Amino acid sequence: MSTILITTAVITGLCALFAIILTIADKYIANYGEVDLVINEEKTYTIDGGNTLLDSLRNEKIFIPSACGGKGSCGYCKVKVIEGGGQLLSTEKPWLTEEEQKNNMRLSCQCKVKENMKIEIPEELFNVKEYKVKIVDIEPMTDKIKKFRFELPEGEKIQFKPGQYVQIKAPEYDGNTEEVYRAYSVASSIKDDNHIELLIGYTGGICTTYMHNFVEVGTEIDLNGPYGDFYYHDDDSEIVMVAAGTGFAPIRSILYHMKDNDIKRKARFYFGAKTEDDLFLLDEMKMFEEELYDFKFMPTLSRVSEDSNWSGDKGRVTNSIDTYLENGGNYTAYLCGSPVMISSIVESLNKKSVPNEKIYFDEF
Repeated sequence: MSTILITTAVITGLCALFAIILTIADKYIANYGEVDLVINEEKTYTIDGGNTLLDSLRNEKIFIPSACGGKGSCGYCKVKVIEGGGQLLSTEKPWLTEEEQKNNMRLSCQCKVKENMKIEIPEELFNVKEYKVKIVDIEPMTDKIKKFRFELPEGEKIQFKPGQYVQIKAPEYDGNTEEVYRAYSVASSIKDDNHIELLIGYTGGICTTYMHNFVEVGTEIDLNGPYGDFYYHDDDSEIVMVAAGTGFAPIRSILYHMKDNDIKRKARFYFGAKTEDDLFLLDEMKMFEEELYDFKFMPTLSRVSEDSNWSGDKGRVTNSIDTYLENGGNYTAYLCGSPVMISSIVESLNKKSVPNEKIYFDEF
């Protein structure tokens, strides 16, 4: 027993010593001093070197989208580094195409600022803001999904396109020792620019655990946005909407936009769920069917029990595309769901002669 205790104590001591050495090295050996960060050839920031480019920009209130919170596992935080980025890291390559690598694109969460650097970012990111919002309502949708309503501080507004997303910061809490940012599509109308609503499903992750188990009405949350190139495009084609789970959110925002602006386009919303218990906001969908020009909500269930009275479509949501869409029709599609789901739907749409340039999707 004493041998085990001594061995454990030695290992613990070595780990503590290693941590101290890393801390000292980060503070003194890896101290890069002040460096200049030039953005789009016109804005220069003097910052402390040593942080990731993502964190350095965030410290200057310039917010780059990062759905994974800077872990290098989403590929959203791409930035063009013209000078000073150092070698491309192996952690970046899986997320960058050959063309992007040739054009000096980098993952800002992996690229460290160690010297003077020049970068390019989309100009619209300068309009992204951070807000201290307050939760004013929490409503369960299913056993795993809740709808959160947030209110911005008095006098502040958020302007976004229907379909875009924001990022929530989850702070440290019991069981979590790090701050992380996670992305969630806005589910509400752009008309109410003092509030936004999000549909957040519980996955066991850091942010979903925080939102489902640690907040209540009145809790203040740090939120930034808007982000994203997934949003409503106006033309005269029929709209095909396909989603599953919390992919419902951006579609709901688009539907409110169509209602608020009396947009007269035929639209069909194919929603994939497992059981009837996974369907929600049905009264709202009925309202849209009554008030929009030509809209139908068409859910498909994949796990219907033998004693169910379900009379709607069954199977995978891709079956709806195969069944209801005419080949060669004039369609624009908005898809929200997992990469696997979206890939199969795109394939079904292509078989119906829907070109890729008319297919917009939001993977999560």
